[in-house]
Amino acid sequence: MEKLISCCGLDCASCDARIATLANDNKLRTQTAEKWKVQFGADITPEMINCTGCREAGVKFAHCAECEIRKCVNSKGYETCANCEKLENCEITKSLHQFVPEALLNLKSLN
Repeated sequence: MEKLISCCGLDCASCDARIATLANDNKLRTQTAEKWKVQFGADITPEMINCTGCREAGVKFAHCAECEIRKCVNSKGYETCANCEKLENCEITKSLHQFVPEALLNLKSLN
């Protein structure tokens, strides 16, 4: 499966929000909203499940549009955090990479 690595290293190609958006799959939007409500403890509705991917043109999921990591990458003119010398010691990405170590591995694979 093709990967679409986000600014932080997550694989947007495997994200249910992106998959639902590209396929216009309302059932998957509903399932994803329910799953993310529990997982993130946030009020997420199926209507909010729309995203084309962090680095792709188009609509972004609310968190992705406001993501501090994405803002940092864009402000530095980078493609991803893989371009940054602070990749392994960044305070902004620290908690994400601690809980999702494959995101850090994805970034390292880009170098």
